[in-house]
Amino acid sequence: MKKSILLVLLTLICFGARPRKISWVAIGDSITYLNDHKDETGNRVTKGFLTLISEKFPNVEYVNQGHNGWTSLNIAEKIESINLVSADVYTVFLGTNDWWQGKTLGSISDYEDQTGTRTVYGSFRVIINKLKMLNEEAKIILITPMQRGDFVYINNIKNNAYGSYKPKKEQTLEQFADAVEEIGDLEKFPVVDLYHDSGMTMDNIVNFKRLKDPGTGEYKNYTYPEYTNIPFDPEKDEYPYPVEASNMTYDGLHPSDKGYEIIANMLIEKWEGLK
Repeated sequence: MKKSILLVLLTLICFGARPRKISWVAIGDSITYLNDHKDETGNRVTKGFLTLISEKFPNVEYVNQGHNGWTSLNIAEKIESINLVSADVYTVFLGTNDWWQGKTLGSISDYEDQTGTRTVYGSFRVIINKLKMLNEEAKIILITPMQRGDFVYINNIKNNAYGSYKPKKEQTLEQFADAVEEIGDLEKFPVVDLYHDSGMTMDNIVNFKRLKDPGTGEYKNYTYPEYTNIPFDPEKDEYPYPVEASNMTYDGLHPSDKGYEIIANMLIEKWEGLK
């Protein structure tokens, strides 16, 4: 009898020590997507923020719902067809493509009044409603867009965009980050504020941008803000971000290993009950 009780106790102790599995759905754009497509980074990324967290906390199992080039409007419009599943935790990391594509930001009233996908605020409400429907007890964590330099796609230099140091269609990227914060405040959701709190700024997004000196035609390494005034010709110029140019990003927009480490650590801090 005593042996049976002891065996039961040992079994309970062994199994009780195992942490409960936590399901996580990460909704986002290419910054999330690239976690599982490192070949599309020119293999400059070793581990994205999803991998970093799941390795540190093996009880976390993630589903990558990152969609290359998508906006919050894209996600909201296709919310019923992208196969979202019920999960314990959802992260929503969107906004940088909304800004660059000139989507209408709107105001918090669009979120409160559920005006739909004509604005970013309204699109976030569509997304949040769906997540609450899937699991009303789920934790929802919002992540603001991070600051960005001049983006040049490593696999096609004709795909490029200027950084968040100037507005696009009279809207700043900071306004989109502030919108995410405002929605988080309204809903009482934790917000990972990469734009303001990550330390990833225009000064360290990249170490330099390698461009031709307009006067001599010779290549030179320009730092911010000087590089913003030097022309880049994708038809004639070399890729402006050699490996040594990488800092918080490797291409002006997408995080490097260093950048992903920061994102992972900031998310862990906001993920109540994870540690």
